Amino acid sequence: MDKDPAIPPGFLVIDKPLGMSSMRAVAIVRRKAGGLKTGHAGTLDPLATGVLVLALGKATKAIELMMATTKRYRTVIDLSAFTTTDDREGERTEVTGGSPPDEAGIRIALDRFKGTIMQRPPVFSAMKINGQRAYKMARSGGTPEMKPRPVDVHDIDVVRYDWPELELDLHVGKGFYVRSLARELGELLGTGGHCASIRRTAVGPFTLEHAIEPDELGDSFPIDLLVDVESAISLIGR
Repeated sequence: MDKDPAIPPGFLVIDKPLGMSSMRAVAIVRRKAGGLKTGHAGTLDPLATGVLVLALGKATKAIELMMATTKRYRTVIDLSAFTTTDDREGERTEVTGGSPPDEAGIRIALDRFKGTIMQRPPVFSAMKINGQRAYKMARSGGTPEMKPRPVDVHDIDVVRYDWPELELDLHVGKGFYVRSLARELGELLGTGGHCASIRRTAVGPFTLEHAIEPDELGDSFPIDLLVDVESAISLIGR
């Protein structure tokens, strides 16, 4: 398919479904746009859903600016077990013994994760270790050394707690891993901790209200849903 010269540069907000990789979403939109250069402003795990901002054409030059914006997530953490992947895809290590923590204790623990913190990325992540993706090393039987790095956490709100499930609303900065929070919270509480679900609800000014599911894209590209670069930058600056 030839590139459609009528499609202007801009940003398209996708509601990525469960099980789809971010690159698969990019490929679908690129094909719908006739092969126009397309990239994403921050990946989402296949088991995560929600806001994925895609840049088309010359808007790809502004991807770094979009990636630097804050993100919002809604996650359900299962405190009954750790897993090898820090989500429900990995092998479980069950928690045994002890009493479940109360909500007051959980809120006190969560305060430790606010502000600028040092966070160790998941072993199964796209982080590069000596030029190789950590998840590829882990899948081949290696043990990548994941060094803690600073990330910003603006706010954490408890939405619901019913042992072993803890639902949180997060407002965080660039490079934050929700799965790492689940694991590190479990370590601090003396329980388990992995993400049963992750949904990104916002990237900068773009929320689920702006999003369209990939399957909803018709044969003709939805130019009316594109946010032009100038407008996007203006929204980021607010």
